[in-house]
Amino acid sequence: MTFTFTALLCLGLSLRHGTPVLAGTLKPILSVQPDSVVSVQTTVTFLCEGTTGAQGYRLYKNGKYRRQEIPPNPKNKAEFSISKISSQEAGQYTCQYWTYGGGWSQQSNSLKLGVTGAYSKPRLSAQPSPVVTEGGKVNLRCESNQWYHKFILTKEGPQKQSWTLDSKYDHNTQQYYALHHVGPVTSNQRWTFRCYSFDSNQPLVWSEPSDPLELLFSGTLHKPTIKAESGTVVASGSPMNVSCQGTQDAEMCFLHKEGSQQSWGTQTPKESGNKFIFSIPSVADYSGGQYHCYCYSSAGWSERSDILELVVTGLYDYKPRLTALPSPVVTSGGNMTLQCVSWVGYHNFILTKEDQKFLSSLNSHYNPSIGQYQALFSKDHVTPNHTGTFRCYGYYQQKPQLWSVPSEPVEIHISGLSKKPSLLTHQGHILDPGKNLTLQCCSDINYDRFVLYKVGETDFTQLYGQRTQSGLSLTNFTLDPVSHSTGGQYRCYGAHNLSSEWSAASDPVDILIIGQHLDRPSLSVKPNSTVQSGDNVTLLCQSTYTADTFILSKEGATHQLQKMKSKSQDGELQAEFSMSAVTSAHSGTYRCYSSHDSSPYMLSHASFPVELSVTGHIGASIPPPSSPLPTAGLEKYLKALIGVSVAFLLLLLILIFLLLRRRHQRKFKTEAQKGTELQLPAGDAEPVTRDRGRKKRSNLAAAIQEESLYASVEDMKPEDEVKMDTSRPSEEDPQGETYAQVKDSRLRKTKAVHPSVTSREVPETNDEQAEEDRETDTQAAESEEPQDVVYAQLCSRSLRQGTAAPPSSQAGEATEEPSVYAALAVARPGPVPNNEDQ
Repeated sequence: MTFTFTALLCLGLSLRHGTPVLAGTLKPILSVQPDSVVSVQTTVTFLCEGTTGAQGYRLYKNGKYRRQEIPPNPKNKAEFSISKISSQEAGQYTCQYWTYGGGWSQQSNSLKLGVTGAYSKPRLSAQPSPVVTEGGKVNLRCESNQWYHKFILTKEGPQKQSWTLDSKYDHNTQQYYALHHVGPVTSNQRWTFRCYSFDSNQPLVWSEPSDPLELLFSGTLHKPTIKAESGTVVASGSPMNVSCQGTQDAEMCFLHKEGSQQSWGTQTPKESGNKFIFSIPSVADYSGGQYHCYCYSSAGWSERSDILELVVTGLYDYKPRLTALPSPVVTSGGNMTLQCVSWVGYHNFILTKEDQKFLSSLNSHYNPSIGQYQALFSKDHVTPNHTGTFRCYGYYQQKPQLWSVPSEPVEIHISGLSKKPSLLTHQGHILDPGKNLTLQCCSDINYDRFVLYKVGETDFTQLYGQRTQSGLSLTNFTLDPVSHSTGGQYRCYGAHNLSSEWSAASDPVDILIIGQHLDRPSLSVKPNSTVQSGDNVTLLCQSTYTADTFILSKEGATHQLQKMKSKSQDGELQAEFSMSAVTSAHSGTYRCYSSHDSSPYMLSHASFPVELSVTGHIGASIPPPSSPLPTAGLEKYLKALIGVSVAFLLLLLILIFLLLRRRHQRKFKTEAQKGTELQLPAGDAEPVTRDRGRKKRSNLAAAIQEESLYASVEDMKPEDEVKMDTSRPSEEDPQGETYAQVKDSRLRKTKAVHPSVTSREVPETNDEQAEEDRETDTQAAESEEPQDVVYAQLCSRSLRQGTAAPPSSQAGEATEEPSVYAALAVARPGPVPNNEDQ
């Protein structure tokens, strides 16, 4: 068989050379898949198509025999497959076939196979832009940094074209390039190009293909919508997506950056339909700029979309500083100024809000007073719409889409005209480091939440308010442990959940921290530490260290501190705190401190205490009613009130026991005993009968109360600090009523604690007695109030006075202050003897 095939092959060759007419009628057709230009490692299949009954096929490369295929059954075609093709396989291919009686056919027309990937890819761009108009022209530039003799430019699509271009050297860019003029172009088709580079000695061994370049047209169809999915201001290195939404029949959309010589990206439809997503894995400085998108369909090109301006931040490390002047809380309708400053000389500063809308951009100016570059963003007649978080950036004019790192955020709030709350400090204004501090914000307006703000800072603390039984709305802000950073001036605001506005600001409260300087000033009293009421007194605070301000405090006082600028005297710094016409209200323990203007809330160590005693005026020690009780005093008064209430309750129980005992004895009396008279104590002129139907209830109550009183007074000793006054003569008490008063020696005034005992008659029935017992229990329970209730009462008092800051104790004469008191009057109310403790 082999011999026969060889003989036939020789015969065919001889026929080919000897009978050209027969051979010319048997020319096969050669084709290649997937394409005539393929990348390395691609599997390529050559298809040689001859005539029916062909017995064998041969494939030639560059005129040389390469392979032979003998089909098992006679066919009209054969396949030659080359897997993982390399650059060595590039060249011109032909094929032929053999038949019985016909011999070998002519060779097919040559097919050029180009293999790409032998060199790095060049760059293809359109000048001046890939966006062209109908019938316009454009220059295509293929460029590479490697030396090649030739470039190949190809047009993809149904109407394929290619051009071979000679390369030139550009001394400005130090690149090899080739230019090709394209035009006129029309929008009824797509114009997609690639370019390759190659060595003229191997014309079919090409470089990798350039990125495709699509010429874009602004057509007449509906323009697409472009949007940055995560916002238009993106930090460097962050991923982002740009969406382009075209019409429903859009086949492809393109993203183009203004100033770029090639399209930014191409996307085909996804599952989402007519929405095309362009992903940028990591934005960089070249990502910043203005973008448009275009869409193409069988009907033609769309109009270009609106501009999308993409800004990349964080490209300059030094961030500016943003400050709200004078405060980040602005009254509705007022003016607001935001100051952006930087040590770096940025050409411009830009202010943005949290929604990343570009508010405004200003040129920077050098401020010699602070030695920095700044821009002032002013806004008049602010409204609640201006609330939000602001930041500022710096940038240079030649790169307006490349910004610095952002400043720290500043949150702006608008305060309204609603009533201001009160801000109170439970522990005083001067504190040692490590102590606890609680600031209470309260109001008689039912605010849903309260906000605490430290002047000069940008942060706010918000807490929900609580409603008290007295109708106040309040909350406690705990700031512990206290440190140097706690010092400062504080205000609070009230707010409703359904409104973005805050109330007017509370009066300020200063918190000062002790021991932040080495200084310990000295304090002395002139003329003496013990003076008469009405005298003038001067407290002298001195220091040998540098001090700008001296501060005088009184132990237990809740009003704001006295401050005075220092003066130099005999090589020392001092301040004189003068008090004229002093009263006993000025008595107490005083200390002084020093501070610097650079840190006004950081104090020195306290001076040694100085005791001031004012004598010579009865009742002068009663503090003025407008001054709130000191914290320590409140605790003492509260304890006294509880003690007196307990004593009263015990006495009342004894009276009730005696009453029940007497009623029990009366049940065993006979009718004959009804006429028996009840003997009264000495001095009573009128007897009382035991006749139930004819006796008077008031006389019976007096008798029972008197008898019970005598039984209980024996147990009340001086150590209980209770005094009994029964000095009223019998002739002044014709009714036989005896008056008794129980009083704490520390208290100033007398008041009936239980009116039912002093003004009501003793109950006759069990129902009346039970009602009286319930009233007694209720009053006893109400006498034990927690400390928060006391501060709520102080808050209520300050709200009635219209201010949270108590007045100074030096203003005017000391007036009488409401104090805690309790009294028990037995029998009919009468004049109260004046047994005040001095």
